[in-house]
Amino acid sequence: MTEARKEFAWLAAGSQTVQQQALRDFAQAMANFFAGTHRRPTWRKAGVHEGFRIVGRLGNHWDVRRLSRKVGEVRVPKVGWVRFRWSREIPGEAKSFRVKRDRAGRWHVAFAVLPPPIEGPGTGEVVGVDRGVIVSAALSTGELLSAPGLRETEAKRVLRLRRRLARAKPGSNRRKRIKTAIGRLKGRETDRRRDWVEKTSTRLARRFDLIRVEDLQIKDMVRSARGTLAAPGRHVRAKAGLNRAIHAAGWGHLVTRLEQKAPGRVKKTVPAYTSQICHACGHCAAKNRESQAVFRCRACGHVDHADVNAAKNIAAGRAVTARGALQPLGGATNRELQPALSSG
Repeated sequence: MTEARKEFAWLAAGSQTVQQQALRDFAQAMANFFAGTHRRPTWRKAGVHEGFRIVGRLGNHWDVRRLSRKVGEVRVPKVGWVRFRWSREIPGEAKSFRVKRDRAGRWHVAFAVLPPPIEGPGTGEVVGVDRGVIVSAALSTGELLSAPGLRETEAKRVLRLRRRLARAKPGSNRRKRIKTAIGRLKGRETDRRRDWVEKTSTRLARRFDLIRVEDLQIKDMVRSARGTLAAPGRHVRAKAGLNRAIHAAGWGHLVTRLEQKAPGRVKKTVPAYTSQICHACGHCAAKNRESQAVFRCRACGHVDHADVNAAKNIAAGRAVTARGALQPLGGATNRELQPALSSG
């Protein structure tokens, strides 16, 4: 890096800290790829991956100051003082910050600080969370929570803009304006979903000591159904719509924030047959769930909201094996005792 900065003036004009962090991020991305945990890193795309990171000691490499109740300034190396909207107090232990531009054209500055975990109430109360598409999160207490999205008029506008985008000439200014307009609307949807996830996860972490969720493999669930040329998939458009609905419900983000805010108090249970088990009597049958919202047990007649009934089973830690045996927390209890065989 030092030799390259001496040779190229345009490289020396930039911040050395930003360039070093970019190389470190790339090295970490390649290490994650070879470890098998992430995909191969791709080239940065203009308008999508816009931003940089500053690392150093507060006061020496960078600085921040407050100008008024809602306005602050941060000193960016090789740039100077840049104003931003002061949304919360910045702790003194912050050692880095990131400047990022989203697809809506908005610039954000985020200071890296590890917040303390949220303490539970100490009552020993347990809650089960069932995640769905129609109802984003159903609690075992009977509460039905839905992540907000775009309003009907906003969704129609996005559809019209996408049709105009398909007719726009690549590289034209008109295409850039349409993409920015779409980015602003999608940015609203992202902001609303993120705000809902933050408030919901904080509320659950404060209300309950133990939070049980389904152990869902979301990456596998949202795989495309296109298939290959030799074996094309079926119902591709329907599966694509389901994948978008799963992402819009914020399944993964909700559990991630719960684990970060309540470390050690989030337990994942086996999701198999939780929507078919009657919470009242334990009877398991596919016909118990009459519709998306109605659960009616064929054995005892218990009626409940289908998602709430599943959340109650998750809270109890219930699961069913392939043989149909109801599994309590300690494992199956209806198995025949086996003698302890010793070798030798």
